[in-house]
Amino acid sequence: MKPSLLVLIYLSEMHRDRVSQHFELIYAPNDDLGKDRSNGTAQLNQYGKDIRVVLTNGTNGLLPAEIDAMPNLEIICTLGVGYENVALEYAKSRGIRVCNGAGTNDDCVADHAMGILIAAVRRIPLLNAGVRNGMWRDDIPRPPNFSFKKMGILGMGGVGRKIAKRAKGFELEVGYFSRSRHDETGYRYFDTLVGLAQWCDYLVVAAPGGQSTLHIVNAQILKVLGSNGVLVNISRGSLVDTQAVANALQEKSIAAVALDVYESEPTPPQALLKFENAILTPHVAGTSPEAIDAVVQRFIDNANRHFSGEALLTPID
Repeated sequence: MKPSLLVLIYLSEMHRDRVSQHFELIYAPNDDLGKDRSNGTAQLNQYGKDIRVVLTNGTNGLLPAEIDAMPNLEIICTLGVGYENVALEYAKSRGIRVCNGAGTNDDCVADHAMGILIAAVRRIPLLNAGVRNGMWRDDIPRPPNFSFKKMGILGMGGVGRKIAKRAKGFELEVGYFSRSRHDETGYRYFDTLVGLAQWCDYLVVAAPGGQSTLHIVNAQILKVLGSNGVLVNISRGSLVDTQAVANALQEKSIAAVALDVYESEPTPPQALLKFENAILTPHVAGTSPEAIDAVVQRFIDNANRHFSGEALLTPID
């Protein structure tokens, strides 16, 4: 008999069919990015004692009370890298294994980060809209060069390293700030985020979410980033203080921002919508057919390895 799996996030019909080949699927995606949990709660009330696997993501997470409703739960998997809203320590205290999809969409995220950064520096959305309204190049100031600048990366995990690798192709000097040094990368390490922001032209946020990084990019960081600085966030909206960004754009104390994530998701960040130099995309940096396929397969592989008594590919320690 196949193990019962509770899925709390959206999966395409194709991927539901693939997952169903391995598990008895209970499909109950939570609406509104985890704020409305009624669908999942109803399924827990009905099937809780049978569920042995949960598939969620970092935003939806899994709460202690929900874990308690599944006395036979053995493993929690997140679709993607994030796990900030999974009750990790509580799960471990129950002997429940936790894993994620680390490494499956790093290239996609890094590609998107570079794309929206270049778009912000070279003002591509403005130019595109302007041409459609009769604008010619003499009507606007010339956008600056993108290459031969300094990129600062907050976080030097898998995604941060992929972004740094792409940056070198544009002759960018790379520095980083993270919880620990990674001298093996050869990139310049800064022991404070303030120091990194003061040094760089482009600041790219690629660190985990959660309380420890809440508003780590604040008014002070934006001030030292400076009037020619550009901020990019492709990690979690909680790391960046939205109002501080709006104030910096209003005061022209930074040049531009490019955000794939923001605090108000899925509602657009209202304070930023009036700024043409705020490039906004709807949390799609890690989303492509290839990346989604890879992360679903990573979940299947991890869960199957658990039930076979093998080591997980990407455990969360």
